[in-house]
Amino acid sequence: MIVNKNQPGRGNNPSNNNNNSDDKFRVNREIRVKQVRVVGENVEQGIYPIEDALRMAEELEMDLVEISPSAVPPVCKVIDYQKFLFQQKKKQKEIKAKSAKIVVKEIRFSPQTDDHDFNFKLRHAQEFLTQGFKVKAYVFFKGRSIVYSEQGEYLLLKFATALEEQGKMEQMPKLEGKRMIIMLNPKKKK
Repeated sequence: MIVNKNQPGRGNNPSNNNNNSDDKFRVNREIRVKQVRVVGENVEQGIYPIEDALRMAEELEMDLVEISPSAVPPVCKVIDYQKFLFQQKKKQKEIKAKSAKIVVKEIRFSPQTDDHDFNFKLRHAQEFLTQGFKVKAYVFFKGRSIVYSEQGEYLLLKFATALEEQGKMEQMPKLEGKRMIIMLNPKKKK
């Protein structure tokens, strides 16, 4: 099965100019080198002139796809191009599904946060950590309240200590501009 990318509905059609994965690989006559290393099933692997490699692919009713253009000589595989593209898309989908999505929940305090408000926010943080979210807790200093940075640090350390069972602190409280910040990671479930 020889693929002609110039057919209507294929990669070179001006009406289909979105970035397809078709444009990633050179196929058949698009390969512009003198020699290629041929690999694939039912093929004797080795280095061949491009014309011989194309003839081998035609005899097997397959396509010659350049899979490693930077190698010397470039590596080409004799495969069904449509099936190859399908497998590439499937792999990308699996990788995307396996990648962990990290959600960070923020909790804001002021240097003079009272006990009731502190406990309310503590319960929310416990819920977030048990659900597997990261928690970013910070004390925001307005105006001259920055002089109470010790109070803010004490508040954040008290907060992290109260959450030791659900999560662990990444680092000690750090002052960034008008905010003192800590990050809490959820503990791994055993």
